[in-house]
Amino acid sequence: MNPSIFKLLVVPLLLLVNPTSRGIAHAADSPAAPTPLLVELFTSEGCSSCPPADAWLETIDSTQPIAGAYAIVLSEHVDYWNHDGWKDPYSSAQFTERQATYARALGLSGSYTPAVIVNGKSEVHLTSAQAAGDDLAKAVKPAQVPVTIGAITLQAGSVLHTHIDADGSAAKHNADVYAALALDHAQSQVLRGENGGRHLTHAAVLLELTKIGKLEKGKAFSQDFQIQLKPGVDPKNLRLVLFVQEFGQGAVLGTALREVETTAH
Repeated sequence: MNPSIFKLLVVPLLLLVNPTSRGIAHAADSPAAPTPLLVELFTSEGCSSCPPADAWLETIDSTQPIAGAYAIVLSEHVDYWNHDGWKDPYSSAQFTERQATYARALGLSGSYTPAVIVNGKSEVHLTSAQAAGDDLAKAVKPAQVPVTIGAITLQAGSVLHTHIDADGSAAKHNADVYAALALDHAQSQVLRGENGGRHLTHAAVLLELTKIGKLEKGKAFSQDFQIQLKPGVDPKNLRLVLFVQEFGQGAVLGTALREVETTAH
């Protein structure tokens, strides 16, 4: 648990900057397309400090309040709270390890929830809405690697298929290419633990994170991608996030998102 989140509980969560400067909403009025930002929230349904951060992420996702940017969010549920009376159904040891790798790479004091990493390079401070907004605004820089996701088709009723392109001509370092499959929205009725009795909602809940290839600096990456959906997953409640990240879980060089509006084949 991050002690700073207690201050976040008593400040407005709805907007981080001037509400009239929502980057994605006004993209058509600006000469350049919004800059994509990968915003990763490490959270848990077993942590009583996490629901305000979950709500904050949902607001970032739905209102896009960061001027000049398009926030591509992921909610990554860690498993180190599962011993405290409630097993988070969306938790994964893979996401716990991803957070631990960030903590080591960025020189943080350790892993705790809630915690936010933007573009793989810096921590977002949740001490106040203003501090979080400032940290996100500072991260708005042109992407080194433009990423595009083609149309997504549903094959055999349970296999998503698409094509991915990334332009590494301006990349200064080699990088890994990741595909992240996430639920648009999710909810739980928590029965036990610190959030026992609460109905929780989440946005962009990461289900699967797959390293699908490598991008070499100065070169292009182009590849078909498909993934088998697990039983019970509704394709209409999915989004696919692609991002290019420097080796060793370093800086994120480019990100793209596509809602899964499937065309069956």
